[in-house]
Amino acid sequence: MDEEWFVQQADQAGHLTRLAERAQATFWGSLGCEVVQANARKATICLDASDRHLNLIGIVHGGVLMSLLDNAMGLVVMLAVPDERAVTANLDTQFLASSKGGVILCEAELIHRTDRTLTLQAQVKDEGGKLLSIGTGAYRVI
Repeated sequence: MDEEWFVQQADQAGHLTRLAERAQATFWGSLGCEVVQANARKATICLDASDRHLNLIGIVHGGVLMSLLDNAMGLVVMLAVPDERAVTANLDTQFLASSKGGVILCEAELIHRTDRTLTLQAQVKDEGGKLLSIGTGAYRVI
C-alpha cells in the first residue's frame, strides 16, 4: 500500500468523525442514528427502534424508515462531495413490511453521478434480515 492511500483513508475517517460529532445536535441525533460503515460509494447506518419510533398501531413509523433511507443516502453524498453542499431533490420509498422495533439497518449505495446530481438506492432491514423498505434518492449539489 502506498502512503497516499493511507493519507486518504485517514482524511476520510477524520471527516466521518467530524460529521458524526456535528450530527448529534441535529435530527440525526434525535432519531438515534449510528454509522456502521461509510465511504463515498456505500454506507450502512443503524437505529435501535424503541417506543418513541413507533406509530399508534405499534409498528415503526414510516417516517422513521424514510429518514433512515435519506440519512444513509445523504451520508454517502456528503462523503462523495465533501467540499460541496447537497440537498435531497427526490426520495422515492416503497414500504414492504413492518417492524415492531429493535435494531434496524439501512444500507445505501451510489448508483449514478453527474456533475450536479447523485442518484442512490438504499434498503432498510430488521436485525433478522427482513426487508422493510427500499428507496431511491436524487441529491442535488448546490
